[in-house]
Amino acid sequence: MANYKELKARADALAASAEQARQAELQAVIDEVRMKVREYGISAREVFGYRGNSNQRKRAAVKPKYRDPVTGATWTGRGVAPRWIRCQNRDDFLIEL
Repeated sequence: MANYKELKARADALAASAEQARQAELQAVIDEVRMKVREYGISAREVFGYRGNSNQRKRAAVKPKYRDPVTGATWTGRGVAPRWIRCQNRDDFLIEL
């Protein structure tokens, strides 16, 4: 029975042979795929599908929390505060639900 070092050496040699065979066949496979794509007029979207930007989800609109009594402008309370509410007590501008 072979020991660990011998088996490891065989496995490494086999992996190297497999990578060498892959590299030898790679260009032929790429050329064949390119030929089929041209022949059938296939687009990348047809092959891989459209994924879009999956990181961006549709978010529900946030209801306004504050209203300017003079102009009727509203603010959700997120982001930079508008001028009409800056340096003032925000409780005075709360929208009653």
